[in-house]
Amino acid sequence: MVDQYGKRLFVSEQVDVVIIGAGAAGLFCAAQAGQGGRSVVVLDNGKKPGRKILMSGGGRCNFTNMYAEPAAFVSHNPHFCKSALARYTQWDFIELVSRHGIAYHEKTLGQLFCDNSAEDIVNLLLKECDDGNVSLRMRSEILSVERNEGGFLVKLAGAEIQASSLVIASGGLSMPGLGATPFGYKIAEQFGINVLPTRAGLVPFTLHKPLLEVLQALSGIATPVTVTAENGVSFKESILFTHRGLSGPAVLQLSSYWQAGEFIEINLFPELNINDFLNAERESHPNQSLKNTLAKHLPKRLVECLQSLDKVPELTLKQLSSPQQQQLIDALQQWRIQPNGTEGYRTAEVTLGGVDTKALSSKSMESSQVPGLYFIGEVVDVTGWLGGYNFQWAWSSAWACAQALVNQP
Repeated sequence: MVDQYGKRLFVSEQVDVVIIGAGAAGLFCAAQAGQGGRSVVVLDNGKKPGRKILMSGGGRCNFTNMYAEPAAFVSHNPHFCKSALARYTQWDFIELVSRHGIAYHEKTLGQLFCDNSAEDIVNLLLKECDDGNVSLRMRSEILSVERNEGGFLVKLAGAEIQASSLVIASGGLSMPGLGATPFGYKIAEQFGINVLPTRAGLVPFTLHKPLLEVLQALSGIATPVTVTAENGVSFKESILFTHRGLSGPAVLQLSSYWQAGEFIEINLFPELNINDFLNAERESHPNQSLKNTLAKHLPKRLVECLQSLDKVPELTLKQLSSPQQQQLIDALQQWRIQPNGTEGYRTAEVTLGGVDTKALSSKSMESSQVPGLYFIGEVVDVTGWLGGYNFQWAWSSAWACAQALVNQP
């Protein structure tokens, strides 16, 4: 059936499960529930499924992490994710990837990427959905969701779908260019479920002037560091200087723990004993400038910027006194910077906060207040580290939800 504009109208129908969101969590949950014998419809307002998957990992999709464990997730309730992560692990998803013949590799720190393309993961999910006879309907504008005696009535333009169960897998607010909306939070609030404040996570920092104006000369330069937040959380990875501020894996990781107004601390020599290094260089090259000495381990332009910020004196090694050397070491290993803020949802990889886990069952992802209503993936207040952890949460939370759907009486 089509309307006057040639757009297909879906007739009213009844199914076991409606899943809203055709991303990682939604598609995986649909596949598992469908293969378990449930009739499933997936609705999404986008043109094609898995849009965020397709652009993730530079187009190769960092689909999980070999070291995924509860400690790598941020939540107001850090225990919530334990059940799902333990019941469907990274090894379970890796086995599924292998079964589909998808070649993959470890890039670093347990991060697993497709050898070919992120499209391989989307195709895997779509094949799994096909095996479960899932009905996938893109470009579906949801007008309203109502609860009734039969479960939930989902109204679309020209159609109504009645379902016993409703799964919200609509994601968070990150990357609005890919169609992110607050839909999932609005549904939670509609049914009286608490939604915790949201903010951008895994996101670059912006900097105040005049520091920004000095460091802009370093745009594109990366160097290994350890960065630490005021709460003591630290990450040892690379930092990338940008024309807006600071990025790179170490900064993205720390952004999930940073609060507005706080300082971060950067150790530019995370592996080297600077004191021993300087003493050895002084023995060999007493007349060598401090700038050229440090440039053996740091990008030269960074050393020049540090000089302009009065953190590195313009001296030779033999001119450097013991107190000056200790002051220099402190400056290089405890460089305190106060970010101006973050780049926000536009470039954030994830959304922190969301549907309060206190309102959900950690075993099934079902609302304790509204039977038959489930929340999975990024819409929930569970956020993983950079490096495949958020995909693993999508798989694990989706699997836990699907088991509950399949095992319903």
